Amino acid sequence: MGGTTRLGISGARSRMMEIKPLFDDEFPALYRYCLRMTGEPDQAQDVAQEAFVRLVRDHVDGPRRAVKAWLFQVASNLVRDGWRVTENRRRLLKAHPVGPAPLPGAQERLEREETVAKVRAVLEGLPARDRTLLLMREEGFSYREIAAAVGVNASSIGTLLARAQRRFADAYTSTTRSVEHGEETG
Repeated sequence: MGGTTRLGISGARSRMMEIKPLFDDEFPALYRYCLRMTGEPDQAQDVAQEAFVRLVRDHVDGPRRAVKAWLFQVASNLVRDGWRVTENRRRLLKAHPVGPAPLPGAQERLEREETVAKVRAVLEGLPARDRTLLLMREEGFSYREIAAAVGVNASSIGTLLARAQRRFADAYTSTTRSVEHGEETG
């Protein structure tokens, strides 16, 4: 289904029936997007579902493309909020450690988790627009769809993406150097 499907029928049941085709078409891509951001299937599922719940609750209306962009922006915000909670927990656990040391065979998993955490931290440190640009492009969105989500002209997306990629690479490299030199980041 494409084009400019409008979402504007009142009543919860009617609204659910109206959104079902959008859900069927867009939920898999929204889930994959959330999974890339969270790295956790259950969390990605929860975030994607919550975005659709908010779509119904907030009576979002408009052309299909705009509604899709809205869903992805809501998902980005939900994940970012989750990162903040996780970061606060990490700080608390670092200040007050509990539990046994990692198992000797868990080194590879620990390194992978550290890399994922570093990527998330770098993404979190980027401006919201850069983060949205990078994640939506990684998910395969067109320049036009990304432009609708961030509210800019599609002709400027290539330049904005290149700048966002450069800022991400610089921040990631800086984070890696800081960790290698024993400095605290964040």
